[in-house]
Amino acid sequence: MSFEIQELPDVIKILALLELQDKKKAKKEKLKEKLDHICGPDTCIDVTDFEEALTEITEEGLVTVDDGGIVELTRSGVLLSGEWENLFVGAEPILETVTGLTDGSITGLVVVISSHLASLDTTHTIFATLLTLASVALTNFSSFFLGGKTEDLSDMISLQRIINFSLDDIPDRGERERSLRLVSRLFRMFRKDLNTSNLKAAMVSGATTFLAGIIPIALYIYLPDPIDLFVSLGFVAVVVGVFLVRYRSKKTRVLWRVTLAETVIIIFIAVVASLILGQGP
Repeated sequence: MSFEIQELPDVIKILALLELQDKKKAKKEKLKEKLDHICGPDTCIDVTDFEEALTEITEEGLVTVDDGGIVELTRSGVLLSGEWENLFVGAEPILETVTGLTDGSITGLVVVISSHLASLDTTHTIFATLLTLASVALTNFSSFFLGGKTEDLSDMISLQRIINFSLDDIPDRGERERSLRLVSRLFRMFRKDLNTSNLKAAMVSGATTFLAGIIPIALYIYLPDPIDLFVSLGFVAVVVGVFLVRYRSKKTRVLWRVTLAETVIIIFIAVVASLILGQGP
């Protein structure tokens, strides 16, 4: 399947894959009805266009159609439809998770080390914890909700312009207008999903930040001395070394040793800088 959308059946193929993404299969008639609903009252998908698009994605091994008219995504179809969904609405919270784990780990380390060096009592440590973690988590929440929405809208507008530019080359005026109308409805539908997507991203980032920071601090507060410090730092090492590094390595397809070195260096610099700045004049 070509990434470039050049004609009406290409638009219908993308739309069909996205519609099948949730339940992985649907009756052919129901799928056609959903596409007609997206297109609106001025139906721009006729039976011929739909059948042509369905035949193409079947030949490409993205879907199968049984004798009962059930259209089902293949393994390749599931992967490709997921990639298209990520492209439109960023369905997979990669950046949010990495940011939450990183910021939470740094915050937890700074609070634990600062509390240990300053010999703070439990009350002051809890106060510093709640104040610091709440501010970092809320900052991440607002950044991903407001900044993420703005960035996603900008990316979506750029993507729509690229697709429209490609569809402008369709020689048949009627097909060209139907293709552009369908793309316009498609992006309008995804714009409505952006609020939900960005709210989820903000919640994931805020919650991950808070949990990654509160757990090592709680271990430091409630465990007896001297194992409190070692267990707390050990927990952060596990989070950074296993979850964060493994997650980044898997998503970026970079050797885990390289990812580990990058992550450790960044967190070390951030923690040292925070401790130096926290000492004041």
